This record gives sequence, structure tokens and C-alpha cells, in this order.
Amino acid sequence: MPDLQAQVNDFVVKLKRRQVEGSQACARETAVLLRSVISQQRVPHSNQAASLIEAVKSVGVQLITANPVELAVGNVVRRVLHIIRDEDVTLATSGVGGLNVFVGSDDEDDTQHENTSHLSAAALAAANRSTLQAPSLQNLIESIPAPAIASCADSSAGDSEGKSKSADKNSRSWKLKHGVIEAINELLEDIDNCYSQIAEQALEHIHQNEVILTLGHSKTVMQFLCEAKKKRSFQVFVAEGAPRYQGHALAKELVAKDLQTTVITDSAVFAMISRVNMVIVGAHAVMANGGVIAPVGLSMVALAAHRHAVPFVVLAGTHKLCPLYPHNPEVLLNDLKSPSELLDFGDFSDCMDSVTGNGTLHVVNPAFDYVPPQLVSLFITDTGGHNPSYMYRLIADYYTPDDYVLQEPLESRK
Repeated sequence: MPDLQAQVNDFVVKLKRRQVEGSQACARETAVLLRSVISQQRVPHSNQAASLIEAVKSVGVQLITANPVELAVGNVVRRVLHIIRDEDVTLATSGVGGLNVFVGSDDEDDTQHENTSHLSAAALAAANRSTLQAPSLQNLIESIPAPAIASCADSSAGDSEGKSKSADKNSRSWKLKHGVIEAINELLEDIDNCYSQIAEQALEHIHQNEVILTLGHSKTVMQFLCEAKKKRSFQVFVAEGAPRYQGHALAKELVAKDLQTTVITDSAVFAMISRVNMVIVGAHAVMANGGVIAPVGLSMVALAAHRHAVPFVVLAGTHKLCPLYPHNPEVLLNDLKSPSELLDFGDFSDCMDSVTGNGTLHVVNPAFDYVPPQLVSLFITDTGGHNPSYMYRLIADYYTPDDYVLQEPLESRK
């Protein structure tokens, strides 16, 4: 088995060099790596969940620092931390439900406390809240485990009881790691199937003879449109997405799938939007307030759609849902690409005199736009369609507030 630290270092290098393309690929590789971290992490008899959380956070901070623009990496790290906490609470709940409830000596009370000392305080508190109810006499009798009854009948079973306690602790450690790994496997399955699960909803939203507008090259949008094409006939306007012209690649793929496709310039969006029935786009990330970080140019498309009352629909897997807000210092909202995508340095060499600085031409080539939530009509995720105002509920299901901030802001580390 490869050394774990070597795996972490390799992935960190890939992220720094932007060798992992796409949010889905980054999310999947992050989940696979964290699964290995948990599998190989040795946990103590006490504070087992805390040990796993510390290990995941340590690796997660390295990954996020390597490429802070790829928010899907941090999202998956936070999802795994939430899984650990949730599994810890589940085991604590079952542990509290099985506590010995009977009148005994102080020594027996001390023994019972020792049996449960390996449960985290937070997990026990959550478990107690979920089990506060008046138990019946039958429940009290049934809750007494067989070892406890045997110890009352035979006081010479102390040695075997000690072995049983050690076995119970080892069993809980195995259950915790096994439960977390199983949940991560389910997360990986969700990431792998997000395209198809989103595409399955296409026929609910695209109707016969409609005109759809999109921008950029999103695999999610591609599969969504192809799924609708199976039973609907419609036309697609593709804005070319300068300066990288990703719309050209999407248009070629759509034509190959026999969809009616028209390529338009980005500046023609306002001129053509009155003929459009719906705008369908992908996203780089969905923020906690329902805002969207998307390919550059989509803010203009969203404004045009809003001005003409055209629905603006965003397709995004739940691994792109970020629990942070755009104004949080932990969020690197944009990424600047090379000026060579905009200008030929040979033609503009006389305008770029970096020595004198006089009359120097500056080139800004941002990769992303921010689309505020009031311009978004609907999110379609692998869990269904949601309004922007519903994002807070999804965040509560997938993340724990204690894990929102995993590292210090960039400004405070300088």
C-alpha cells in the first residue's frame, strides 16, 4: 500500500499545478484520499472521533491551501468531518440507550462511567437530547445487558468483565471507522452519479420547441440537454464564452448529438434573450446565500434574463454547495488567467513597457463571475430542484458549523 503522506503530497502537487480538471474530479479524489486517511488512522480508546477529525482537518487544510480557488475540495473535507461527527452521535445514542440502569453500589457506578468514558462529550449531549423520555419498567429490564446480569449472579467474573470492556472499546473504534468509510463510499457514489441524477430531471423543465440559452462548457449542462433531446425537440443558443471560447467546444458536442445549435457572441446575449424561453448554465460553486460563482460572462447573461423575465436555471451537484458566504475571507472569489488569452504580446509589446511604467497597458482576465441569488430562478441538484432561499437547509444537512472555517484567512497568515 502506498505511503499515506506520499499520497497526500502527490495530490497537493496536482492541485497546485491545476492538473485535476473539473470540480467533480477534485471532489472525488479528495473523498478517496480522506477515506484512506481514515482507514489508516490509529484511534485511541477515548476521543476516537476527535482523533479522526484532527487527522482529516490536518490533511484538508493542506489541500485547500494548495488550490483555494477549487471550493469543491473544501466542501468534501467539510462533508467528511460532518460524517464523522454524525456517526459519533449515532454510536453515542446507541451507547446511551444501552447503559446499565439499575440500583447498585458506588463501585458499580464508577464501572459504568468507565464503560462510557470513550464517548465524546458532544456526542453524549446529543445522544441524551435524543433519548430523554420516561422509560417503562419493561424497557429498563430489557436495557440491562447480559454481562451486567451475569456479574450480579457471579461476582468472580471481574477479569472477564475487564476483557469485555476492552473488547467493547475496540468494537466501537471499528464501528466508528467502518460507519464513516461506508458513508464516504455513499458520498463517492453520489459524486459519480450527480450528472445522471441531474439529467433525469431534464424532461420536467425543457418542453417542446423551446429555445434554451447557455454559456461555457459544462458537462452537467451537456448531459441535461442530451437527456431532454430523447423526447423533446428544441433549439440551443450557445454564447461562445470569450476569451477561452469554451462555448465552441460545447456547440460541437451538441451538434454531434443532433441538437439544433446556434453559436452567438457574448455581446449578442441581450439582443437574443427576448427569443429565449430559459437559460440553463453550470456553476463553479454555489454559496451559502444562494449566490453562484460561475464562468466569466454569466453575470451579464443573468442580468439579461432577469430584465426580460426569462428563468435562469443553475445545474450543480451537491458537492459544489459551499457553506461559506462570498464575503468570507476564506473564499477566494476569483482566479486571474494569463493575459495571453486576450492579447498577442507581439502586437502590443510597445504598450507593455514595464521598465518606465509610462503608458503601460494592464490586462485583467478573470476566470469567474459572481451571480447574486436574486438573479437565480432555480437550482437543479442531484437531490432535486431548490430555490436559492432553500440553500440554508441543504447546508444544515451536509455540514456542521464548527467545520465552516478550517484555516486562518489569507490576510491573517501574512
